[in-house]
Amino acid sequence: MNVKNLIRVYLILVPFVVAILGFALGHSHYKLYFPIWLIHAGLMSWATWTLSKQSIHNQHQRKSHLLIGILFLIAPWLFIAIFAGMGPPPTTAKGWVATATEQQVRYCILVISGVLMTIGFTFLSNQLKQAGEEVYSLLGLTAIFLAMPLFILNMTYWGSFLTESFRIFVASGSTKRPDWYLPLRDLFAWISGIEVGLTYLASAAFGASLKTTRWFKPRACWSYILISLLGFLLSVLPDFSLMPLTVGSYLVSIPAIPFIIPYLMAVNLLSRSGTIQPTQEI
Repeated sequence: MNVKNLIRVYLILVPFVVAILGFALGHSHYKLYFPIWLIHAGLMSWATWTLSKQSIHNQHQRKSHLLIGILFLIAPWLFIAIFAGMGPPPTTAKGWVATATEQQVRYCILVISGVLMTIGFTFLSNQLKQAGEEVYSLLGLTAIFLAMPLFILNMTYWGSFLTESFRIFVASGSTKRPDWYLPLRDLFAWISGIEVGLTYLASAAFGASLKTTRWFKPRACWSYILISLLGFLLSVLPDFSLMPLTVGSYLVSIPAIPFIIPYLMAVNLLSRSGTIQPTQEI
């Protein structure tokens, strides 16, 4: 296996390693995970630059725009990787307040990541249109444009509203929640389901678009499409579903998880972006 293939494997593994470490190790002190994240960010930047060099030195204007879109789709995981040290959000109000700054940073990162992914899909949609595919890429872009305002609203709810609410609850020492708290929480559960579902639909549509342009082999495209559609179905399941499906619904609704398929598409495109042709299969 040559260096290029090793770099590609490393980039593909990033979101999965981050998820495994985040859940397995839980929360670590920032003095431990922050330097490790900085090293990883440098390594990931180098890996992305190495795969990009052929594109940078051998690009027409259309292809350079494709590279911009690819880099924007990869960029979120440069920041999300820090969650491997932060671990999942605390499950108690006291735990949340004790790590309030980290939780606010977490959801700021997710907001930034959502914006980066939207920009990346916008550039990618334009290139797919120029390659002759307009329907699926337009549907995907429409879905992500609908999802992203809801996603940002949801992330600000978790990062700002809940943080301040938990501070009030902990300071009061009462376990009773105000009458407005539960209805508002249920409202944002609905908002979360809608924005997560739309994001998965966007990924499925872009997978179909890439299949139509033959930039990806059918097997790769079908894997993106089917996984995204499964994520969509699990994200919109009602609360009374069976336990295994409920667990699946929880996993696919974790804010960073819908970013994985767009990231993998981008890594796949990046590995061949310097030589890609409109009818070439990857």
